[in-house]
Amino acid sequence: MKKVNSITFVIIIALLSTLFICSKQNDLSNLDSVKDSISSTYNIYALKIPQNLKFCKENVPTNKNDVFERLDRELLVNTYWQSNGLLLFKRANKYFSIIEPILDKYNVPQDFKYLALIESGFLNVKSPAGAAGFWQILASTGREFGLEVNSYVDERYNIEKSTVVACKYLIKSKERLGSWTLAAAAYNKGVNGIERRLRDQNVSNYYDLLLNEETSRYVFRILALKEIFARPKYYGFNFSDSDLYNLRDYKEVKVNYPINNLVEFANTNNISYKELKQYNPWLRDTYLKNGSNKEYVIKIPLN
Repeated sequence: MKKVNSITFVIIIALLSTLFICSKQNDLSNLDSVKDSISSTYNIYALKIPQNLKFCKENVPTNKNDVFERLDRELLVNTYWQSNGLLLFKRANKYFSIIEPILDKYNVPQDFKYLALIESGFLNVKSPAGAAGFWQILASTGREFGLEVNSYVDERYNIEKSTVVACKYLIKSKERLGSWTLAAAAYNKGVNGIERRLRDQNVSNYYDLLLNEETSRYVFRILALKEIFARPKYYGFNFSDSDLYNLRDYKEVKVNYPINNLVEFANTNNISYKELKQYNPWLRDTYLKNGSNKEYVIKIPLN
């Protein structure tokens, strides 16, 4: 009896093994079919570098081999990182309308809106070096240009006020360095750092400078996004207006008094604390200390 059971067991195992192998072969066959389908519908192409490219109306010398290659790199990275690229389009639609008139007011070229985009992706992030907000402003720089930066209010997260600071910084950099391109590089490296390298290397423009990798890529990242945003469908980005993010309408409430509980303040204005913080990320705590009766403008989203 035991011997019969053993033979039966061996036969069952053999049958199961045969079924498993056949199943695997079918899976591999299906996988090959899927691969063939993907390769016929999805392709990666080399990109043509646009001619007569300009940054803030300043020529980009794409006839130089290293300039060509550096621009090519950023175009490829930003074109084929599709998920990130599409998110940038979506978020930019939400915030460009706030940034653009401020740039115009200070006579700063519109190309610089892409600087904010490469700095933060329009996320209110904080860097390891302590730079914060859409424009990634250091606390010392923010205070130098009049922003309030402390534990309960950080105006680096205020899109309007931080854009004004970025404009003033860029204008000051351009006055010292002589070009908007160098001013953009200085936003990453610092004005003193760019001046020192121009002097040490005896050159006069960004494209001839030998720089650390981050600053070397910096202007080209701006250029790449500017080019892709100008021709999204050419670079494979397809979307309609309804796919993009929009900022909800809001009203502005001026306060010149302390707010002891921002949760209660939000509820009084018929919104949640989360909504209050989403529209006013510069409010960094659950209260607003205001011993000097300074006037703050708080955005209240409307239903």
